[in-house]
Amino acid sequence: MRTKGKRSEKINVVTLGCSKNIFDSEILMAQLKANDFSVEHESENEDFDTVIINTCGFIDNAKEESINTILQFSEAKSKGWVNKVIVTGCLSERYREELELEIPDVDAWFGTRELPRLLKVLKADYKAELVGERFLTTPTHYAYLKISEGCDRPCAFCAIPLMRGKHISTPIEELEKQAKSLAAQGTKELILIAQDSTYYGLDIYGKRNLAELLKRLSQVEGIEWIRVHYAYPAGFPMDAIEEMANNPKICNYLDMPLQHINDEVLKRMRRGTNRGKTDRILAEMRIVNPGMSIRTTLISGFPGETIDQHNELVDWVRSSRFDRLGVFTYSHEENTHAHQYEDDVSEEEKQRRVAEIMAVQEEISLQLNEKRVGTIQKVLIDRKESGFYVGRTQFDSPEVDNEVLVKTENGYLRIGDFVDVTITGCSPFDLEGEVLS
Repeated sequence: MRTKGKRSEKINVVTLGCSKNIFDSEILMAQLKANDFSVEHESENEDFDTVIINTCGFIDNAKEESINTILQFSEAKSKGWVNKVIVTGCLSERYREELELEIPDVDAWFGTRELPRLLKVLKADYKAELVGERFLTTPTHYAYLKISEGCDRPCAFCAIPLMRGKHISTPIEELEKQAKSLAAQGTKELILIAQDSTYYGLDIYGKRNLAELLKRLSQVEGIEWIRVHYAYPAGFPMDAIEEMANNPKICNYLDMPLQHINDEVLKRMRRGTNRGKTDRILAEMRIVNPGMSIRTTLISGFPGETIDQHNELVDWVRSSRFDRLGVFTYSHEENTHAHQYEDDVSEEEKQRRVAEIMAVQEEISLQLNEKRVGTIQKVLIDRKESGFYVGRTQFDSPEVDNEVLVKTENGYLRIGDFVDVTITGCSPFDLEGEVLS
């Protein structure tokens, strides 16, 4: 039965891709609900009239998933199961003209910054007074907070500027307002996201202002953890690491994609840095804040990457001992600078190189986790699953990092609470523990 007062039209929002898309979908859904639509996120039912697909267009696998999802709902429309199919997000921004010709059953296509136009097509009003309001799709105790949009970096492999445009920071006062709204909904952890979080503030304050943002957000009542994602190593604002070291509400965690370490590969990637600068910034961070956990992401099989250059990367991963690490295979993206290069590393070889790097990282991760056995960690409980409460320490972000497993048979825990846990065991990518009595 539909809720009294709601419009008869029911909308299903499907989100593909990264946390920035999750954020955008949550903003969209808040606007729709304010216009009295009945809205669900990734509904398992088939009783919706309209589907809005928020797509990803970053790399081949993501584009394929987005296209397959669009085709799936287009077919549903042709069978009369769905009335309208609307597509938004990065894939639509990047390939709209081609997609309009290839998939004519889609009713409307929108880019990454066209929310008011999308709402207008649905005969809904864009409510400026709701800017920052969200319909959370994550568990309410943590939420993503997008501190800027777009990117000014010239990385050769990346299509983000084509889809998201130039860097635009959100003013601190607006982010404080959003944080207070989230805290009122029960959010305890803010995960700061951007294409480049370390660039924050340059466009509106004339300086890198991430440290000031962290300080101001930490003063919001109800927020207990703040973590930083997607930092860029060149021109890194070290005062942010100092704030992290001195402010108990800032998680000792930094997600900083480094992509590679060989000087020639970094030059072709147009990263604006080299091995010497990268090693120095990592060393300085660990001096300023020796307790911090660093997560990085690498690209394997970039055009022209030789075996020797790959081996240098493997040896560097071994010696750098990152707390968390992920590896992507290179994706040859049209209209990027790197597309002019020959994609000369086979997919099979890319996968082999990824496996070799991850085998090294698995050994490192196990050794680092073993050092936590016997310690007491503050853990945020995320969910209950298969006989365990599953949570995270301040050193781990949702979805991508280690988790702490606590047996449900040992007592009741409430989702979204912080508990002190004695770590009793570990595997390469998980910890086991018991709640401190």
